[in-house]
Amino acid sequence: MRIPALLPSCSILVGLLVALPALSVGLHLFAAGTGETWAHLAATVLPEYVANSLLLCALVGVGVAGVGVGVAWLVAITDFPGRRIFEWALLLPLAMPAYVMAYVYTDLLQFVGPVQTFLRETFGWRRGDYWFPEIRSLPGAALLFVCALYPYVYLIARTAFLERGASTFEAARSLGRSAWSAFWRVSLPMARPAIAAGVALALMETLADYGTVAYFAVPTFTTGIYRAWFSLGDRTAAAQLSALLLLFVLVLVLLEHASRGRARFAETGRRKAERRRLLGAKAAGAFIACLLPVTFGFLLPAGWLVKLALEVGDAEFGPRYVVLAKHSFTAAAVSALIAVALALLLAYAKRLRPTLSMRAIQRLVGLGYAVPGAVIAVGVLIPVTRLDHWLATRWLDWFGENPGLILTGGIGALVYAYLVRFLAVAQNAIEAGLTRITPNMEAAAKSLGCGPWESLRRVHLPLLSGSALTAFLLVFVDVMKELPATLVMRPFNFDTLATQTYTLAADERLAEASTAALAIVAVGLVPVMLLSRRIGQGK
Repeated sequence: MRIPALLPSCSILVGLLVALPALSVGLHLFAAGTGETWAHLAATVLPEYVANSLLLCALVGVGVAGVGVGVAWLVAITDFPGRRIFEWALLLPLAMPAYVMAYVYTDLLQFVGPVQTFLRETFGWRRGDYWFPEIRSLPGAALLFVCALYPYVYLIARTAFLERGASTFEAARSLGRSAWSAFWRVSLPMARPAIAAGVALALMETLADYGTVAYFAVPTFTTGIYRAWFSLGDRTAAAQLSALLLLFVLVLVLLEHASRGRARFAETGRRKAERRRLLGAKAAGAFIACLLPVTFGFLLPAGWLVKLALEVGDAEFGPRYVVLAKHSFTAAAVSALIAVALALLLAYAKRLRPTLSMRAIQRLVGLGYAVPGAVIAVGVLIPVTRLDHWLATRWLDWFGENPGLILTGGIGALVYAYLVRFLAVAQNAIEAGLTRITPNMEAAAKSLGCGPWESLRRVHLPLLSGSALTAFLLVFVDVMKELPATLVMRPFNFDTLATQTYTLAADERLAEASTAALAIVAVGLVPVMLLSRRIGQGK
């Protein structure tokens, strides 16, 4: 039975569209006046952007690796009171965007905040009598990124420890190694590729962030791109900075792939891990070690948001928030639906024709998640704006009236940017679901006379309903939280909950920003709870 030629062709088209923003940024390096712009950037802001970005990545990388690996080891290998709760509770910070956490901790730790006010009232101090760490700084931003992003490492490292760590750890212990030596010499090296993948994801999110570093006044590539595009109106400078940031991300991806390629392990004996039961001080230490990241990454900021929303909240709460919620839900729902449809198309095309070109397209689409939203925004605006002007000119020639900006004047270009950024999320969820559909099912459908399309409709889609729902929810929430691309790409008078939160916080109206921030966190809890449920089912 012939495979429909439409599927591979559509897959190639999707891959090219996803790669277009990065290609347009790269090609813009050869535009006229590039040399002068690059020289100006190198002489003024570029050294600071590079230094801050490198230092931020170094601090965040060490932090998320230490916290994520530590709690993953405790939950996977040991047993202590509260372990079952921490298995899923340690994922809760995924629902808290880093920029929201930045607003909360600024309100808590600033000079007039409750923490410093309590210290002054308790000890009778005045300004200048004591030293207090400045949260709005590069180390403060790194600390918040660690609190928000350590679940990437925890989730992957925990799986690695459960799958590979049990028998080898016990074998090392039986040969006389202490628990610490067995962990350091055996379990940790075997989990290193997985840990590297989690750290790489956290660093990609760090480089992609705009709200936190902008609010803390830490100059990085993302803030520089936004400033060059909007404040200076210099598209070439924005493209230059975007290309260099893209190079940073590609280096991270290559390092992560190289780490996986150099360290491959196989374990022949698979059995359920016999957890070491901790008692007394060790159990209390493990409990506190797991409680601290959950507290500072979710419980404390979420509780403070609830308090601010109930006591103050946004004065515009009401009809204004209906419009904001409508904009957010419309953009998120449309993007998620299209992402799931395209992910199904790509995954099924690869299933039917697993050629080298199809695998290359999958890799190309997967890189979209590694590209920061600011780079995608610049890469989308450059070609889409030209296409918009061309369409407007042709429309005027054909029909004698100017239609205005068709793509950038609505949410079309914004949805395109979201798809470039988050299509890989949906693709991973669909691919995971397809692996559970055995070839025997397809062979049985084929023997009953079902063609590829009929097999997709009657066999694959019913079995993929759970994976498709997961993919929809993950993309939906990612779009709800996304800030850099939304700030750059949104059409006129199209504010969302994310942009409302950023706008109010940037005006130092933190209490009013709590309402929109709390709405984003509430929506983010949905996929986190689904992920937690899967973890509970896979014990």
